[in-house]
Amino acid sequence: MWSRRRSPRLHAHSEPSGEPGETPGDELRARASTTRIPLELLRSMRPHQWVKNLFVLAPLVFSERALLTEDFLRAAFAFLCFSALSGCVYILNDLLDVEGDRLHPTKRERPIASGRLPIAVARVALSAILIGTVVLSFIVSTDFASVGLAYFVLNVGYSFAFKHIPFLDVISIASGFLLRVLGGAFAIRVPITPWILGCTFLLALFLGLGKRKHEILQAGARAGKQRRVLDRYRLEHVRLGMLVFGAATLACYALYTLLSEHAGRLFHPKDLVWTLPCVAVGLFRFNQLTGRADEGRSPTDLMLTDAPFLLNLAVYAGVVVVVIYVV
Repeated sequence: MWSRRRSPRLHAHSEPSGEPGETPGDELRARASTTRIPLELLRSMRPHQWVKNLFVLAPLVFSERALLTEDFLRAAFAFLCFSALSGCVYILNDLLDVEGDRLHPTKRERPIASGRLPIAVARVALSAILIGTVVLSFIVSTDFASVGLAYFVLNVGYSFAFKHIPFLDVISIASGFLLRVLGGAFAIRVPITPWILGCTFLLALFLGLGKRKHEILQAGARAGKQRRVLDRYRLEHVRLGMLVFGAATLACYALYTLLSEHAGRLFHPKDLVWTLPCVAVGLFRFNQLTGRADEGRSPTDLMLTDAPFLLNLAVYAGVVVVVIYVV
């Protein structure tokens, strides 16, 4: 009798306190999902791709002002602004390409395509980060803020139209690198040499075509389903373009080190010529990496994990620093 009187009381304490049908496991999973949203948002902004924004620092390094505290801080802040803007661009692209990404072998794991980051949350975060970054960019200068806005508008055009037009998509990507360099120059208030702009644009065209080559080789017969514009590219034309722009990049950089009056005022240009082998090796190695059709990663990921490429980059950076700031 005692056990029968106790059993209803024990049963009452075992009733779940949440919604009908909800288990403690469901509640824990919901909480875990909520706490992971900021992390998934950060992943959607592609922090590993922010290495491209190092072009913002090129004017700082080559103008011999990297050791000036104020200019260094202004350039670092400019780098952060462009990283936030590029992160907004990646979120926007993922929102627009969510259906296509779900068909891609690796892109389907992205936060928005996989559903780990709700679309509504991504839209609100995109608006908040964009508005905040634009407002903060005016702290640097009006010119810098204008370049930042131009960069975002260019990428919006890319997301809606340019990326569907062969070669115009690559040109718009290269133009984004030009705006990064201009933004870096405006941030520290230094004139920009046409040689730097020329080298940047040609190199960006080379890198953009390399990305397309890698995507074509990786996708194979499914290229058009993953990215419509890939069906309108011919692999031999892409390879030819890489050859032309790779050679043009090396030639433009060589002329910059030998003939630029700007270079001569800052350091002995013949010393910087010793970096030409590093530039040539870097171009060649990138071409090799983008030819790996069996790799399921982006060219940027391949570069950042490739020991020979990173070693060559470190040697180049070391020589540049010694020539400009030590010799």
